[in-house]
Amino acid sequence: MKKHFIKNKKIVIIGGAGFIGHNLSLELKKLRANITVIDNLKVNNLYSLNHKSSKFPFPKLTKKIVIERLRLLKKNKIKIYKTDARDHKKLHLVLNKIKPNVIIHLAAVSHANKSNIDPHTSFDNSLRTLENSLDYAKNKIEHFVFLSSSMVYGDFKKKIVLEKDICSPKGIYAGLKFSAEQIIKSYGQIFNLPYTIIRPSALYGERCISRRVGQIFIENAINDVSLTVGGDGNEKLDFTYIKDLIQGIICVLKSKKSIQETFNLTYGNSRSINTMLALLKREFPNIKVNYVKRDKFMPVRGTLSNSKAKKLLNYSSRWNLEKGYIRYIKWYKKIFAAS
Repeated sequence: MKKHFIKNKKIVIIGGAGFIGHNLSLELKKLRANITVIDNLKVNNLYSLNHKSSKFPFPKLTKKIVIERLRLLKKNKIKIYKTDARDHKKLHLVLNKIKPNVIIHLAAVSHANKSNIDPHTSFDNSLRTLENSLDYAKNKIEHFVFLSSSMVYGDFKKKIVLEKDICSPKGIYAGLKFSAEQIIKSYGQIFNLPYTIIRPSALYGERCISRRVGQIFIENAINDVSLTVGGDGNEKLDFTYIKDLIQGIICVLKSKKSIQETFNLTYGNSRSINTMLALLKREFPNIKVNYVKRDKFMPVRGTLSNSKAKKLLNYSSRWNLEKGYIRYIKWYKKIFAAS
């Protein structure tokens, strides 16, 4: 196998104009990789903002964030093909033109509730796009990287979960992610596809519009809207700042030890939702919080061990909640003030 490196490597990120994708693209560009983004801009992106089915509670702020993503990609001279990865022919035309060394597959509906409400669209944008990517990738690329989710574990059966623990996904979103993992492993068996599967958890960070908990809390606080918490707030999540995930993905791309492996790429220490709320109250002392009945379809989670990534990839998480979430809040305050 060729030695893994990043400089001048032709890397395609499918779904690369989304939250994770654009942040990853910007960081890889700094490392002088040859980055190309493929994205139809229709899922939680520019072309979905004005669609009648969109339900963004703060549309002006959301649009400003999305435009900022695209501006940063353009500023850094990252090529975007506005191609729908659900279209096998069109996707393969673009990939044959680029001839990538690496494909990072991010295309998906990125919210569990949306997947449960509209499973057809979730399947279409998750498994159909994946099959089209894999059909190109077999026998053609050096590395296929897939972003899965901590949701594949279902209800955590112990305090800290390892990659080798049994997965029991709960709900449509988690089921699709776990199905995708199994399909990728099958391509590894049949076509010797060099793959890596990544399981993040409770992501937060700049320019996210996916309605993750950290984003919802800040946007509601800024707009003087009360917060709603499912349960008593003592439930713990392994909150992971986007910069830790991006550095973890870079570790994956650099190391041949990542091939044919699955990694938890998280901070590695769960914190309660009430702890996140307490940090928010430092900046917004007058926010109101309503506690409601917990969604029965959301798995009970906790800490994901990242010891495997530390051992094999030299991964190191650096952004605890106190550091990362406060930085995120201050970023929001800055862009909101400029609105």
